[in-house]
Amino acid sequence: MSAVRAGSGLPVGGAFALVDHDGRPVTNETFHGAYALVFFGFTHCRVVCPRALGRLSRVLELLGPEATRVRPLYITVDPDRDSPAVMKAYLASRPGFLGLTGSHEQIDAAKAAFRVFARRRDDPQEPDGYAVPHTAITYVLDPNGVCVDHFTDALGAEEVAERLRALMAGGAFQA
Repeated sequence: MSAVRAGSGLPVGGAFALVDHDGRPVTNETFHGAYALVFFGFTHCRVVCPRALGRLSRVLELLGPEATRVRPLYITVDPDRDSPAVMKAYLASRPGFLGLTGSHEQIDAAKAAFRVFARRRDDPQEPDGYAVPHTAITYVLDPNGVCVDHFTDALGAEEVAERLRALMAGGAFQA
């Protein structure tokens, strides 16, 4: 299976070095050996992120025992507010999810690797006076860390679970 490619023809995904919500350093290689669902968002997001996390939680439920082969990752696009402790508290009701954060440079590198748009903008209606509009796509990395699929925000949990099952059934994982 070939890697998912952005409009530039270059593969989506790649190396990143961040900090998990327990304060441990992690890299993309930390998650090799499992399928990873990668979603970029932020804890102060009022609509898109809660909806996406709810859908991904439902996907894991639908996968049943197969969900043990999947590692859901939530990478912040707002490192100013999303410390490891904030990420951990935010994801406490989402079993299995791991929040990832880091410095601005680390987050920018991860966003660039996945071709994710996110830009802080002033918004007096938001906490701290700003919001961070961002790409709402879930990326699927195979156990070798290669991006093999992505799911838009419009797909339902059932379709995402079906596509993940097909990937896991046909995936040729070479350790």
